[in-house]
Amino acid sequence: MKVFAISDLHLSINNPKPMNVFGPAWDNYIENIIAQWKERVGEEDIVLMAGDFSWAMNLEDTKKDFELLQDLPGKKVIIRGNHDYWWKSISAVRAFLPNGFYAIQNDAIKIGNIIVCGTRGWTVPEKPEKQTPEDEKIFKREIIRLELTLKDATLRREQGDKLLCMIHYPPVNFRREDSEFSKLLKQYNVDAVVFGHLHGYKNAVLKFFKDDIPYYLTSCDLTENKIVEITEV
Repeated sequence: MKVFAISDLHLSINNPKPMNVFGPAWDNYIENIIAQWKERVGEEDIVLMAGDFSWAMNLEDTKKDFELLQDLPGKKVIIRGNHDYWWKSISAVRAFLPNGFYAIQNDAIKIGNIIVCGTRGWTVPEKPEKQTPEDEKIFKREIIRLELTLKDATLRREQGDKLLCMIHYPPVNFRREDSEFSKLLKQYNVDAVVFGHLHGYKNAVLKFFKDDIPYYLTSCDLTENKIVEITEV
């Protein structure tokens, strides 16, 4: 079984919002992702989707977006991104999801010997930049949510299991300095981290190590619309 990742699809089939207004990296990006997905992903594999799945404002309006990917191979695990305005309550999201999709919020899921957890996260400031009171409030709330999902993952974890964590926002700043997010990821012995959110960086580093943990940036425009392989078990 392999684990892949892709994030920031920004789908908008119900109410089209062309993404190529943001540059040529978005030309035919959905077709390219689907072609890659069919070529590389097997039915027993896992695909992690680290947020910003759809531009829709309401859950019902995501129906065609999910239908687009529903029949693609693999088990799809999603978290909420900052633009997933349609994601209101986790119970409503889970009741709505088609077969093969799994949503995480303050908890984790175990598939075989892979455990996936995750949360949205928030912007990690560059030093000596100071957070606004509102940013600080959201940041602290997301730290709590990250620990909740990691604790749930730990309860499910058995010897030999791999723990993968998705977080939509980068869990470190551009200097990759320690943050409250990265400290928790180290504390709970995460095997790999998947994140997205960033766009348009020509020299973006798609994989780096921090505390011996591999971090993968999987925003689709930066990966050239290619599914990223994270691990194999």
